[in-house]
Amino acid sequence: MCMAILWLASVSLLICPAVSCYECFVEVEDSLRLCWGHVLTHENVRNVDECFRMLDRIFNTNESVIEAGRVGEGYDIKLKEILDAEILPIVEEFDQQLNKDSVYESRLLTAADNFIAAASKLPRVSGCFPPCGFQSAGAVYNCITCQYDSCEFPLDCPVQEIEVMENSGARMWCDVPFDLPNDIEVIWRFAEEVKTQEMDQFKEVTAGVDRLYSIPSTRLQHQGTYQCEMYSGSRSIVRLYFYITVTPQLVAGHTELQEIFDLSLLPGGQLLAAPGAAPRSFLRLLLFLLTTCLTTSLLLLFLSLGVLYWTSVSEEERPVGNTDEDEVLGPVLL
Repeated sequence: MCMAILWLASVSLLICPAVSCYECFVEVEDSLRLCWGHVLTHENVRNVDECFRMLDRIFNTNESVIEAGRVGEGYDIKLKEILDAEILPIVEEFDQQLNKDSVYESRLLTAADNFIAAASKLPRVSGCFPPCGFQSAGAVYNCITCQYDSCEFPLDCPVQEIEVMENSGARMWCDVPFDLPNDIEVIWRFAEEVKTQEMDQFKEVTAGVDRLYSIPSTRLQHQGTYQCEMYSGSRSIVRLYFYITVTPQLVAGHTELQEIFDLSLLPGGQLLAAPGAAPRSFLRLLLFLLTTCLTTSLLLLFLSLGVLYWTSVSEEERPVGNTDEDEVLGPVLL
């Protein structure tokens, strides 16, 4: 009866405080055997409760122990092996033996330091990459919960906007910044003309392992939302979305010519670069042609004015005739 009461009291002390790596891996029975002979030095009495409080202080609330236990996926088994190697020998040595609290504290502090040193050398993870995806490789072991903390991001990524001109190519990559399993399956779906993330609006286009979706020559019917979903086994890892806007070629050509015309009317005849405008070489050629036409027109105008001026001057300087002279010389000849 006394042992049952002692066991219940010890368990309540062990469970009530915050859980830590010690409680995740060391069995309650082993903790009872460890603390059975804990003796308070000043009172010289056996006190199991104080032993559990010591364990709580050295392991459960020790931030260094908790941080050392934040290992990558699958290494929680290694944490247990490290802690068992430190605690179980003390359990066997102290079982049914009386030892002063100072001895307990010295041995347990050494065990905690050894655990921190060994656990800190285990592989860490790169962490979670926002904003989306089930990233199992980014999960970190948490000694407070005795579980792996997932990234807790949604499967659906934000929609990416893509603008293409009709008859041009479009490429979409189903890619993520975190590590993926080797057995990846990729499914591409399409929702025509709408921008959406609603699953019931998509129709499956292709399935396999190809993470690239390419459209060699876009048409107006290619406008809409494309979804790429990656699986590993039966588990969905991430869903990416691409919304493609297709600009008709005639509209694009008209817009480009309008921009060139507007730019040609700038002060000084300077063509300024603008987003989406024609290449600079084309603009320079257009400027050269405009300058040549204007120069030629001016030259023709000056030549015409020169010819008119020369003709008018010649008319004014030409002699009217010899009428007066004939009048004078006539009588003499007679």
